[in-house]
Amino acid sequence: MNSKIVKLLASATLVGSGAAALIPGVSGASGGVTAKSFTPTYSAMFGLQKIAGMSKSGIGVILPDEVSSNRYVEFDAPNITQALTDAGLSTSQINVQNAQGVASNEIAIAQADIAAKDKVLIMDPLDSTTGKTIETLAKKAGVQVIDYDRLTVGGSAKYYVSFNNVTVGQLIGQGVLSCISAWHVKNPLLYVMNGSTTTDNNAVLFAQGYDGVLNKAGYMAAVGGMGNAKTINETGTGTWTPSQALTDFQGAFSKNSKINAVVTPNDENAAPIISFLQGQGLKPKSIPFTGQDATLTGFQNIISGYQCGTVYKPIWQEAQAAAALALYLRAGMAPPAGLVNGHTADKVAHRSVASVLLTPTWVTAANVEKTVVANGVISPVALCTSFRPAVKGFKAPTYAQDCKTYGIK
Repeated sequence: MNSKIVKLLASATLVGSGAAALIPGVSGASGGVTAKSFTPTYSAMFGLQKIAGMSKSGIGVILPDEVSSNRYVEFDAPNITQALTDAGLSTSQINVQNAQGVASNEIAIAQADIAAKDKVLIMDPLDSTTGKTIETLAKKAGVQVIDYDRLTVGGSAKYYVSFNNVTVGQLIGQGVLSCISAWHVKNPLLYVMNGSTTTDNNAVLFAQGYDGVLNKAGYMAAVGGMGNAKTINETGTGTWTPSQALTDFQGAFSKNSKINAVVTPNDENAAPIISFLQGQGLKPKSIPFTGQDATLTGFQNIISGYQCGTVYKPIWQEAQAAAALALYLRAGMAPPAGLVNGHTADKVAHRSVASVLLTPTWVTAANVEKTVVANGVISPVALCTSFRPAVKGFKAPTYAQDCKTYGIK
């Protein structure tokens, strides 16, 4: 964690018996943590040590890949591990693995976790077909599954932990419109690139959010009424693979080089496209891109004027929420109503899935310092001392001047 963050132990004495008093100032099994309890200090997890001690079984964590976003390596794996460790689990009770983008790997990991008598699986499915297979295996073995970040559409998991993904999409849509106006993009021709909408329900929800913003009445007014605002929607199913995103964009750009604004679904997809255009002589603040996942590369592009912003989803919140929920299920307890704060519709299984839904934030160069840097997610040293790519017109070797401009330190 960032040096600004000091881990705080829960200082109040737990009173009562069983799981009746878990968090200082909150009593009763219906109390406990809420979806708003989680902070960068992980202090809420210390208050769950009593619940963690009610079972000896393990918790399996299955992450999907390292390509669609580096968040799974940089944030999810260590954050979930820290959350469970701070709650009192030993390393032998925590099994965090990554499927490396291979469905058979993800299923094999789940089978091994089930064989090891893990009582709860926290799973981010590569796709719903893989997720359903794992959830069927787990259900037969009496193992509970928490859908993490992505919902397994048509699945059987009782709980889902994620951010409000329609809101994520809305922030992306509002962000690109804001940049089109602020960067004075004339005659906006906006190219909308989707995530993998056939395999990822999140991509469907993101698209629902930004399409709702971009297609509503007043789009012209939203971009300042500048010229003939038009939107080109990507054909096909979209992708989370950066190299494929670049290929898709190059195909569209070769057909219409007047594209001057782009909705990209995450930082990883935006990065190679921005790099490609920089090689074509792209100047800062001329073609706005969007993103999400708050990556280091994303913020380098943001502070240097190539990406207008990113959706920050504090993974430390999501990791703690999933860990807390898993601890309640592992102890055989119903989670507090304040933790499970919503429901998500599974339109394939025709059911409503009890959910922990967290709130994302749109971050631009202006609020990097007050958000991701303050939370210890992005190191200002790494951001400001990183070397720039070779871009025509830029003599500064690092991003230090950009950091100085925006007060990032």
